[in-house]
Amino acid sequence: MPGDGARSFSDRKGRVDRSERTDRVDRLPPQNLEAEKGVLGSIFYDNHVIDDVGDLLIAEHFYLQSHQRIYAAIQRLHDSGVHGFDAITVGEALDKSNELAEVGGYDYLTEIIESVPHAAHAKYYATTVRDKAIQRRLIYTCTDILRSAYDDTQDTQDLLDQAEQGVFQILEQQEASQKIELRDILLDTFDRINERLQLQGAISGLTSGFRDLDSKTNGFQPSELVILAARPSMGKTAFVLNIAEAAADRCQAGVVIFSLEQSKHELAERFLCIRGRMDMHKLRKGDLSEDERDLLLRVSSELSELPVFVDDQPGRSMSQIAAICRRLKRKQNIRLVIIDYLQLIEPEDKRAPREQQIAQITRRLKFLAKELQVPVMALAQLNRGVELREDKRPKLADLRESGAIEQDADIVMFLHRPEMYDPEDRPGEAEVIVAKHRNGPTGIIRLGFKKQFMQFEDFVPLDVPEGGYFGGGDGF
Repeated sequence: MPGDGARSFSDRKGRVDRSERTDRVDRLPPQNLEAEKGVLGSIFYDNHVIDDVGDLLIAEHFYLQSHQRIYAAIQRLHDSGVHGFDAITVGEALDKSNELAEVGGYDYLTEIIESVPHAAHAKYYATTVRDKAIQRRLIYTCTDILRSAYDDTQDTQDLLDQAEQGVFQILEQQEASQKIELRDILLDTFDRINERLQLQGAISGLTSGFRDLDSKTNGFQPSELVILAARPSMGKTAFVLNIAEAAADRCQAGVVIFSLEQSKHELAERFLCIRGRMDMHKLRKGDLSEDERDLLLRVSSELSELPVFVDDQPGRSMSQIAAICRRLKRKQNIRLVIIDYLQLIEPEDKRAPREQQIAQITRRLKFLAKELQVPVMALAQLNRGVELREDKRPKLADLRESGAIEQDADIVMFLHRPEMYDPEDRPGEAEVIVAKHRNGPTGIIRLGFKKQFMQFEDFVPLDVPEGGYFGGGDGF
């Protein structure tokens, strides 16, 4: 009968699957015990080898626990300034920690010493040991992913983020040691200088879209953490959307925006107003003429071609933000990350003091910028102290909740609009105050602001005499 045949096939399939799982469980994880003994034996043969392999290996890379303990003992001796690692000195160190018998005693230490005739292949042995450790970690990570995937209580997005984070951490371990010799660093540095020379005065980083700001910062550079801070309603979001539109349009740079406060549809409306110089109030009321509707369609078509990505999920953690950025960097080659805003990022440790939470977030933002080699721009709130002073211009001390923001940032900028405190004080003008610039000058950049369009623009004084300030006969 068909049913019996189906059960028979299912039974056979089940037996095969179970046997396959048993085979997989019975297999030993990737390891090379001869290479492990080769590393340790090379160190005993030539103590200077510990300096050659120390940047490649940690004790946990060894498969055998006895080898882990022997390598850890050698490292402790080396770090304490002891010279001359042999069976006696290492054995005594292990004996003090009650580990000598567990590693096989002096007999096994002697066996390791006799396992290699010289130390010429120490680097090869160390690389093999590390590679096997990475393979094992990949197996353990995939096993954890598999176990979590079978857990119905797990959130799918959290599972994907954890899986991607785990694999990326393994990928980072595969990277070779960074160049540390000055001659190698200088070669790379001259390549960068030559690239700038070929620009013939043009900015080397991503454009902000504003002439004077680009002149002061030379554009936003890879690995920079840029903080833009202001009091509420100063136009922080509008300002960074102007920057995002300029970077995506003029440089064809991929931009990802994490909007933790406003929805993606609100940002889309702002983009439309900025690009088309459309009145935001009229757009929201739906009070558009036929010409304005045609303009809306044309601008929408232009914006849809830009490589801009918007994530508006509230309560994102740094782990989630980093996972999304890595994925977009790999698939879309993003070159700018914008976060609106820093204080809304979900802390990893909710029990920690708020200042410590912010410090951890800013440190992770800086690490993310360095890891992806892109500028990361994070918006931040200022405390109320600025409103209590006669001079309303923000200062570094006004950064809210943590001095770590100032410490970790490469650039700290404040957005200030005098008309917010006095409607008669330079209406339609804004200031970008570059208060900290790790690699360049600070100062104040004046911009124009068209509030109805959500649009910032290069400042052009309205009262410039014909011929410029110094073009007239009388001068000043």
